[in-house]
Amino acid sequence: MKHLSDYMQEKHTALFDKYGVFFAFSEKQVLEARKEGVQYVNVGAGMIVPKEHVKVVHDTLEQIYQDGIKQDIAENGIDAIIKRELNNYECHYTNDIDIVVKVLKSYGITYDQVLNVFRATGGVQ
Repeated sequence: MKHLSDYMQEKHTALFDKYGVFFAFSEKQVLEARKEGVQYVNVGAGMIVPKEHVKVVHDTLEQIYQDGIKQDIAENGIDAIIKRELNNYECHYTNDIDIVVKVLKSYGITYDQVLNVFRATGGVQ
C-alpha cells in the first residue's frame, strides 16, 4: 500500500525543479547550489527557495498535500489508511493511538474512527 509521501513525491520534484528550490544543511551546500544574482530564503527544514517564488512554492506544496490526501483516500479507503498508520506507529504494541489520531487529523479522520479500527484489529484501549 502506498503512503501519502508516495502520492506527493513526483509533484514535489517537479515543483522544486520549476522554481529552483533546493535543500542545504550547511553554508557550503548553499554556496554550491545557489545561482548568482538570486536572493534565497531558508523556509525551514533545509529548504532554500528563491525569494520571488516563496509564496507560490508554499501554496503549491499545500495543494499537493491536499491532493495527495484525496488520492490516498480514493485509492485505499479510510479504514485501510487507519490500519496502515496503526501498524506504522506500532500502536498495538504501545496500546496508544494518539499519534495516529494526530497524524490523520488532516484527513478529517476522528478519534472514534481510529479507535474503532484499533479495536477491530485486536487493540484494547
